[in-house]
Amino acid sequence: MSETPVEEMSFEDAIKELEAVVGKLERGDVALDDSIALYERGAALKARCEKRLSEAEEKVAKITVGTDGGAAGLGPLDD
Repeated sequence: MSETPVEEMSFEDAIKELEAVVGKLERGDVALDDSIALYERGAALKARCEKRLSEAEEKVAKITVGTDGGAAGLGPLDD
């Protein structure tokens, strides 16, 4: 597992680590206490990925379309 705090991870790093966590848990060769820690880390990673995807969807939804059908810019972001 990475030492990087989950809230500082990029989407790509979080998803990669989440896949590794799931793989370890699926193998079932991890001690109970380690499994609990892995599960908690995995839940945090999943939440991070969902948050980043939601943020990306909101940004895409704000893209305005020009008269020619192409992207004309961004609408106001509510940040």
